[in-house]
Amino acid sequence: MSDEIRIIPIRGVGEVRPGDDVAAVLVEAFEAQGQRFESGDVLVVTQKIVSKAEGRIVDLSTVTPSEQALEIAKVNGRDARQIEVALRETAKIVRLDMQRGILISETRHGFICANAGVDGSNLDLATEVSMLPIDSDVSADGIRAGVRERTGAEIAVIISDTFGRPWRTGQTNVAIGVSGMMTVHDYRGQTDSAGLVLVVTEIAVADDLASAAELVTGKLDRVPAGVIRGYAFQPGEGRATHLVRAAEFDMFR
Repeated sequence: MSDEIRIIPIRGVGEVRPGDDVAAVLVEAFEAQGQRFESGDVLVVTQKIVSKAEGRIVDLSTVTPSEQALEIAKVNGRDARQIEVALRETAKIVRLDMQRGILISETRHGFICANAGVDGSNLDLATEVSMLPIDSDVSADGIRAGVRERTGAEIAVIISDTFGRPWRTGQTNVAIGVSGMMTVHDYRGQTDSAGLVLVVTEIAVADDLASAAELVTGKLDRVPAGVIRGYAFQPGEGRATHLVRAAEFDMFR
């Protein structure tokens, strides 16, 4: 366990464009505010700037909605073109509630989320939407390598996005890309204070850290990343896809 954890927002990043080097942009902004990356830091980067840098942005003026998208839009009042992009990004429809116009998708990564993660907030134009990175774990690898090259610091990287949750009201940030750390702390087989052997407890530490960083990044503050310092993560080859519950154990699929 860590004695004390600090979360430092990275401000002053500015607008990220397709082709930008996310690691370079974040290192420059972090050092401009008098900070430097240290080995053992966890860099949490919000999905939106990664998608922007990787060109995962669509102008809806170029999209022709399908009949299915038009039908859903009639119910929920959303832009049928945005719904069409979500359908194209959907590997499998998990739930489609035509009464309320709700689309729950399984993405190519295996994530279960609303509208396949397609989102229109915090973009340059009202007609634009962002899609999830093609492979968020690979994106996290690239950012981690870039920070190491520029600073010498051995860090872990998490790419975060906002998901809803069964059983709970509200959304929270979760890890959709991970590099340099194990994603789960497995307590199974260990003994608790009462002498009982734990049989199911696995703590999704990557999700915990992604959610914690949201306290400094926010949704409206234009702070696209945060550095968590003081958390003793377990180095390793963890992947965000390791956090996806297998379908046979998922009561909601």
